[in-house]
Amino acid sequence: MAARCVKNQRGQVSRLWQSICSVDAAGGGRPISTSSARLQEIPKLKVEEAEPVDIPKPKSRTRILVLGGNGFVGSHVCKEALDRGLPVLSLNRSGRPSVTESWVNDVVWVRGSLFESEKWKDQLSDVSAVVSCVGGFGSNAQMRRINGDANIAAINVAAEKGVKRFVYISAADFGLPSFVLRGYYEGKRAAEDALRAKFPYGGVILRPGFIHGNRRVGNMNIPLSAIGSPLELILRNMKPATQIPVIGPLLTPPVKVTAVAKAAVRAAIDNAVPPGMLDVWGILRLGDPR
Repeated sequence: MAARCVKNQRGQVSRLWQSICSVDAAGGGRPISTSSARLQEIPKLKVEEAEPVDIPKPKSRTRILVLGGNGFVGSHVCKEALDRGLPVLSLNRSGRPSVTESWVNDVVWVRGSLFESEKWKDQLSDVSAVVSCVGGFGSNAQMRRINGDANIAAINVAAEKGVKRFVYISAADFGLPSFVLRGYYEGKRAAEDALRAKFPYGGVILRPGFIHGNRRVGNMNIPLSAIGSPLELILRNMKPATQIPVIGPLLTPPVKVTAVAKAAVRAAIDNAVPPGMLDVWGILRLGDPR
């Protein structure tokens, strides 16, 4: 009895398989076959390889742009960046300086005005950081324009072109009466505010006091360190005195121009240097630790 049931089940399976493999010709179908002859009739698909497409790689940002690189502080920033093996670009109103020192040949000099960014902003396409050493004295209106407006224009263009870090060399507040160098400090603080707004994660402000070193004016070298070095030596050991009301800020120690340059370049290339303001003590910590 069991054998007969198995035989009946096999017959049902066989008929079911025949019904699946046979399609009514009148319905437009074809019989399904698993024979090798039938399988060979299936056309082989030809797969063609796509032609490679050249996708231009984005420029790597490696250069440092120094604004005012032919000045007292700016020239030392250029030299410090070159000593670190960084490619340096400098924008100045007068272009290449007249000095014959060898480092000048290693800098790409661009002549232009910060107020005419259309002429130079394309140079920022491979710039990773900007260091601005632009500043000056004159009437209050002139000082606001040089220290404030010019730097604000540079900050805006750098942010627009995707520069990651911007270092601005500002000035310490000595607690002077508001009418003393009013335009100078108004310009400096306006530029600082713009930097904080445009570079909240990559803007670093350096506020040195008196910067000393050998300063070249025309064909003359002025040894500012003759005064600055002994004062720095004394005042660096009087840090608590800088907290004294009124007179404390006047005891801010001078700082060597090489220390300012080292701190500026470090702030430009090292993400470990946080955004914000570095006073003279922070500059000394980065540029001239002892």
